[in-house]
Amino acid sequence: MNKDAIKRKALRTKHLRIRKKVSGTAECPRLAVYRSEKHIYGQLVDDVEGRTVLAASSISRELRDGLKDKNPGDRAQAVGEHLAEKAVAAGIKQVVFDRGGRRYTGRVARLADGARSKGLQF
Repeated sequence: MNKDAIKRKALRTKHLRIRKKVSGTAECPRLAVYRSEKHIYGQLVDDVEGRTVLAASSISRELRDGLKDKNPGDRAQAVGEHLAEKAVAAGIKQVVFDRGGRRYTGRVARLADGARSKGLQF
């Protein structure tokens, strides 16, 4: 296996370890964060029914034009704020955070901070 495959396997193992402990419901969905090299995605997931309640990303139509000139950290914060605004409008205030196997730093933390600043609690 090459280095990238080993890294992906380690990330997947960490994420599965987290997912054993973190689960979302309709009242308190799971805020799942996925970070690629270029973009960041956030979803509110109801694990009981197995469906995505809300989603936002740096490539969504509402955000992509306003994010072109921003750095990755600011993009992540804007995605978190947008997701939180949609969640509060839908009546969701409490979530559980799933960092997707990544460390809670950088863009993952900025997305979480943006979501907290607009009213989500976790």
